[in-house]
Amino acid sequence: MDIPKLVQEQKHFFKSQQTKNLDFRISLLKKLLVAVQEKEQDIISALHKDFKKSEYESVMTETSIVISELKSSIKNLRSWAKPKRVFPALLNFPSSSKIYKEPYGAVLVISPWNYPYQLALVPLIGAIAAGNTVVLKPSELTPHTSKITKEIIEAVFASQLVAVVEGGVEVSTALLEERWDYIFFTGSVQVGKIIAKAAAKHLTPITLELGGKNPCIIDDTAAIALAAKRIVWGKCINAGQTCIAPDYLIIHKKVKDEFVRCFQEEVTKAYGLNPQESKDYPRIVNEKNFDRLANMLSNEKILVGGNTDKETLYIAPTLIDNPSMDSEVMKGEIFGPISPVLTYKDEAELEALILRYEKPLALYVFTKRTAFAKQIIRNFSFGGGTINDTTVHFANSRLPFGGVGESGIGNYHGKRTFDLFSHHKGMVHRYNWLDVPVRYAPYKGKVALLKKFMNLFS
Repeated sequence: MDIPKLVQEQKHFFKSQQTKNLDFRISLLKKLLVAVQEKEQDIISALHKDFKKSEYESVMTETSIVISELKSSIKNLRSWAKPKRVFPALLNFPSSSKIYKEPYGAVLVISPWNYPYQLALVPLIGAIAAGNTVVLKPSELTPHTSKITKEIIEAVFASQLVAVVEGGVEVSTALLEERWDYIFFTGSVQVGKIIAKAAAKHLTPITLELGGKNPCIIDDTAAIALAAKRIVWGKCINAGQTCIAPDYLIIHKKVKDEFVRCFQEEVTKAYGLNPQESKDYPRIVNEKNFDRLANMLSNEKILVGGNTDKETLYIAPTLIDNPSMDSEVMKGEIFGPISPVLTYKDEAELEALILRYEKPLALYVFTKRTAFAKQIIRNFSFGGGTINDTTVHFANSRLPFGGVGESGIGNYHGKRTFDLFSHHKGMVHRYNWLDVPVRYAPYKGKVALLKKFMNLFS
């Protein structure tokens, strides 16, 4: 594909002003909704081929989210796009003030492999709703899902409006050489830095949805059995290949043994005595990631699980006991079904453990002490999180989703996705029936009056 030509075609189409028409945008979103509903089973089948992901999990974490986002955008787009009146500054009296939402232009969306359908379509929906053109670069690591996604997009959109460009690193590199009006990237911190560097060349605005080493705290007052159940669920979705999965567990010493016992029980309840035989337990995406994860288990004390099978890319839900902070499993984000178990006896130890790492995308705390939970929220910076559960904050489209520091730049979901892909243009409309002369030169003798005005309106 001729990438420079494609980008120029999209920019030319954007200049035609057609995408600024709300009826046009809504009609596109409605067509896309019909297409994704018709192809839902194909997407579910593709996700199973790429991950052995169950139909239930595919619907819960992928297709239902896309459909919900489309329906919300169709229903609310007119109100989202409507100019917003704000209270005018008294210094501008008489006047009115409004915020106008306008599209940026040509948008590049680079989506990841771990949720290859949802994390491709949701930002694309927001970009189209806001009136932009889009080039989508899906991950080459999930070819079956990428293929169906491309078929859906090409059945709905002309390439000068939305295009899917498949390929590996060389394609991503070529795309980043172009000048975009906005770049949206979901993936690793390392690649995020490459994206930021490429965007900086043209001062292109970006959103980076990255990751981090997400702590999960279990204090001595927590409902341990329920905590174990919810942690097993949050950690084992997509076999732990989730950017907001609990990465490592910090458990109060008093309840460690009880938690380990309950964790094993919950794994058995969810996936049977041998999770490898469960149709509900997904697989690692490829051999490279399998080898990386399997290497983390070397020379570690296994509390639960630890079984692997390279032929089927299976790694069991696993607990590792008190690994060294210099071990492979503690160096960076795990992105798999392995959970290191660390212990603490007081809040000073807890703080030292968490502050070893950059600000994470998510943080979880299990406790019955409301004051303790509030203290955690107040003392640590992180993208978002949940008290007494894991990952479920993602499901509320009224909450912002995004990181802070190395875990990301910007946030989206629901209306925020539309706002993210819109430039908010502030405008003042001055009226002519009164013109206060104090602001005009000459200024001699007006300083005292100016100060009174400024004090009055501050």
